[in-house]
Amino acid sequence: MARPLPKIPTGIGGFDELSHGGLPQHRTTLLKGGPGSGKTVFALQSLVNAARKRQEPGIFVAFEESTRQLIANAASFDWGLPALAKNKLFFLDAKLSPEVVQSGEFDLSGMLAILKAKKEEIGAQWIVFDGIDVLLTLLQNPLAEMREIYRLRDWLAQNDVNAAIITAKIDGATPEIANYGFMQFMVDCVIRFERRLEHGVALHRLEITKYRGSDFVAGEYPVSFGPAGMEVGAPEPAEIKQVASGERVSAGFERLDTMLGGGLFRGSSTLITGVPGTSKTTLAGQFTQAACRRGERTLFVSFDEGADRIARNLTSVGIQLKPHIKSGLLRMYSGRTEAIGAEDHLVRLKSLIREHRPRCMVIDPLSAIAKAGGIDAARAVANRLIYLAKDEKITVVVTAINEGDEPETEATDLQISTIADTWIHLSYMIRSGERNRALTIIKSRGTWHSNQVRELVLSKNGPMLADVYTAGGEVLMGTLRWEKESAERAKTMQRRVEFDHKRGELQVAEAETRARIKALQHDLARQRAELALYSKENQARIVSSSEREQELRRIRSADPARRASSSSGNSGKENKQGERDAP
Repeated sequence: MARPLPKIPTGIGGFDELSHGGLPQHRTTLLKGGPGSGKTVFALQSLVNAARKRQEPGIFVAFEESTRQLIANAASFDWGLPALAKNKLFFLDAKLSPEVVQSGEFDLSGMLAILKAKKEEIGAQWIVFDGIDVLLTLLQNPLAEMREIYRLRDWLAQNDVNAAIITAKIDGATPEIANYGFMQFMVDCVIRFERRLEHGVALHRLEITKYRGSDFVAGEYPVSFGPAGMEVGAPEPAEIKQVASGERVSAGFERLDTMLGGGLFRGSSTLITGVPGTSKTTLAGQFTQAACRRGERTLFVSFDEGADRIARNLTSVGIQLKPHIKSGLLRMYSGRTEAIGAEDHLVRLKSLIREHRPRCMVIDPLSAIAKAGGIDAARAVANRLIYLAKDEKITVVVTAINEGDEPETEATDLQISTIADTWIHLSYMIRSGERNRALTIIKSRGTWHSNQVRELVLSKNGPMLADVYTAGGEVLMGTLRWEKESAERAKTMQRRVEFDHKRGELQVAEAETRARIKALQHDLARQRAELALYSKENQARIVSSSEREQELRRIRSADPARRASSSSGNSGKENKQGERDAP
């Protein structure tokens, strides 16, 4: 089974991924490209990373610039080059004047002998020949030039180093090295650099055109420059391995959270679109303030508008960011989009993320980077930026400007709405000479969300969403809503007056009815009393009559009256007999 080609990493972000490990170990790599395309930066950064990260000393041979110029030019990077030049890196000024070269027979033997001694002295494991085409051009002899190239190749083969790098310029009209195209066949790895202007912005590109004995990612990829040096925009991994969180965070205020079914998911991405003036920055600022109040580190990135101006403007709607900036929770960065390419913006944002370590981030507006080198570069950067935030578990809110007032029309055509988890659209509703802001949620993945169009109202206490108000199936906002509400209030008041009047009439009628009922109850009680009295008197008469009859019988010495147990016939006979027997 064939063993894989041994490689040594350069430490340049993105390139080691493209090359599947870095440069070929113990072999030679050729960097070719036009002026200012990044060849020298790539070579020098590889040496710096080897010396700083793996303690591997190196030698840099400069045929075009002096050591002083190289160190001065690299001062913009945080490499600490002057300190490394004292004990880890050796710079050899090999720049010669045409008079010296043409004064007699010239070859590289003397210089190579010096390099061999220096290599053994410091234990150099890396070596760079920068701008060798400058020297070879001075020879003005094609045979001598080819002879020196082969001399250099043989020297590298005899003096084992971890990696050797040669840089050479290419002709602007062709992609080949002027007069030295054969060099590409001598080396094991060839990397082409390009610098071109698109929409007035300088863009840098890199392509691996040859890698003997190894596979690599083919294609042209963007190159950017930041504080750490060069970075290559390598393609993202084919497989997405992001962890979904069930934790909710506030989108800024309660009613918007309610419309979102409880807020935003931690680590999700939210897109806010709308035409200018629809309060995209205001919503982003409200989200920022809410995050800072929770004690979460937040990064606010604005394009083409100063951070201090944004903080001042947001105070008019009750959003106070300056206290959080002062406390260190909030970091605000403002970038001019047309000053650098989209990839350079991405590198700077990556650096800010590494420095501040935010849990929440705002980019306002992300669509502005379309001005930084064209729509294709901007689209790629926008997608990579959102994926980066998700990979870092950062809850990100980005805004984008629309040309029209339709949510489906994105002005920058960044196509980020497809990868955003939540899409909030802001628009204007114009009726009766009045313009009102409206908010709707187009999508929110993984959660229930409202389908209502709500009026967005700005006040000194911050943004708020008005209650939904409909009339005849149409949502009303602004003055129309106020007029309709006033009319409804007038109707409600009239109905209340009518109700109070009718209630008074019914209460009077009820009182009268109760009075009549009470009078009738009194009359009924009187009649019942009379009936009871009459019954008592009648009973008394019956008792009195019975007692008188008994008294008469006693006086007449007659038998007591028998009870009505006997029949009336017998009673009659007995009464007659008694009458006959009476004296």
